Amino acid sequence: MYYEPGVTPHGLPHDPFKSCVVPRPIGWISTVDGQGRHNLAPYSQFQNVSFDPPIVMFSANQDTRGQRKDSVRNAEETGEFVWNMATYALREAVNVTAEELPPEVDEFERAGLAKLPSRRVRPARVAGSPIHFECVYLNTLRFPGTPPMGSVDVVFGRVVAIHIDDEVIDGQGMVDVLKIQPLARMGYFDYTFVDNRFRMVIPGSNRALLAGLEGSAEKQRGG
Repeated sequence: MYYEPGVTPHGLPHDPFKSCVVPRPIGWISTVDGQGRHNLAPYSQFQNVSFDPPIVMFSANQDTRGQRKDSVRNAEETGEFVWNMATYALREAVNVTAEELPPEVDEFERAGLAKLPSRRVRPARVAGSPIHFECVYLNTLRFPGTPPMGSVDVVFGRVVAIHIDDEVIDGQGMVDVLKIQPLARMGYFDYTFVDNRFRMVIPGSNRALLAGLEGSAEKQRGG
């Protein structure tokens, strides 16, 4: 098949675009607004951008009324947000926090999640999530799109603190992703989780290149 998005119809019963970019890690983003109200929402358009310094981004389309998402407004207003790793064990809570709700509703409470205090930022962390990134807001790129939901805010933040549950670090000092079972978004209403892995190392002896693949700032600098 062939189609041009927004120009020619794809001819399928469901739009295939999001199902072609899979799996996507979930940005489970917690924020607070200027009044101290907590917000928690998942974004499947999430990724790390760089590792030295560590920078992440989440991309938030407008809500069904064509308004900017609370996570975006809060991050810009307070200059902070937290990424919480979504896992298979927390899948139902992740789904609850995806509901479109007014700013005064605390998604932590609605999903039955306990809050953990952060050390460097004000937004709370999700208790039970094995990894958290405390982030300071850097900037937003806004791309206009077709109303009501097409416009998108891409929010970037620098990671200033990382929490990793000791229980998910294996005997070799590596994060055990098979134990964590990270949740990922597929297309349509489908999700998956990590339950297998394999290893490939780039050929050659370029230590800086391998350090970059690992994401090790110290090794990349020659430390």
